[in-house]
Amino acid sequence: MVIFGDVVFGSYGMRVAIVENMKNTPLGALGIALSEAGAEIEWFRPWDGEALPQDGSAHDALVVLGGEQSARDDHTHPYLPELARLMRRFESEDKAVLGICLGSQILARAYDAENLLGAAREFGWTTVGLTEEGKADPLLSGVGDAFTIFEWHSDTFTLPAGAVHLATNDVARNQAYRIGRAAYGTQFHFEANAEVVDGWRTEFAVTIERIAPGWLARYPEIATRDAAAAEVAGLAIARAWVGTIRIGAALREAS
Repeated sequence: MVIFGDVVFGSYGMRVAIVENMKNTPLGALGIALSEAGAEIEWFRPWDGEALPQDGSAHDALVVLGGEQSARDDHTHPYLPELARLMRRFESEDKAVLGICLGSQILARAYDAENLLGAAREFGWTTVGLTEEGKADPLLSGVGDAFTIFEWHSDTFTLPAGAVHLATNDVARNQAYRIGRAAYGTQFHFEANAEVVDGWRTEFAVTIERIAPGWLARYPEIATRDAAAAEVAGLAIARAWVGTIRIGAALREAS
C-alpha cells in the first residue's frame, strides 16, 4: 500500500489520459509527479489524427496540454469541441482534470466562458499572485502568496460561471481556477521546468525571437535569476494536482 496525499493506492495504480495538442509539449514537472505516484499514462494526439477517449471509464484523470492553436480554432483543429465536452464529462464524474495554458482555455470553453483571443500576451518567467481562495486551495496553498512561473500565451478567457478564482496577475486576470472538486485550469506552464524551457528555446527559437526579441540572447541571465524558483513552485503544484486524483479500485480496497 502507498499513501500519496489523501489517497491510498493499493495494487491498482492511477490511470491518466494525456491529450497533446502539438508536438514538443513534454510533461516536465508533471511527469515527475506522476512517476512518483506510479501513474500509468496513456497519450492521445488528436492534432495528429488520433481519436480521443470516448469517456472516462478507462482513466482516473485527464490532462490537456498547451498548443499553438486557440481554443476556438475548430476550422483547423476540428476535435476541439469534442475535447471540451470530454473535459466536462470527466469533471461531472468527479475525476481530476487539468488544463494547462491552451488546456485551461478549452476547459473555460467547456463551461461556456468567453475565449478572448490575442488579449493577453505573456512570454517567459513572471510572477503570479494568489487570491484568498487560491491561498486555501489544495493546488496552490504550498507556493506562498506569489510565485515565479513560466508563461507562453496570447489568449485568455473569462472565468466560467461557478468557478473558483485562484490566481492572477496584471496581464491575465484568470491565471488559475477550479471547477467542482478537482477540475483545474492554469494559464501558466507550471510543468515547464528548466529542462523543458531549455528545450523550447532551441526548438522554437524563430518563434521566440519574433514574439520576445532579445530574450534568447538574455536567456542565461534570465534563467539564472528565475528558473530555480519556478522549478520549485512547478513541482509543488504538480504534486498537489496528482494528490487530487481519486482511484476507484484503490478507494474500493480501502473501504
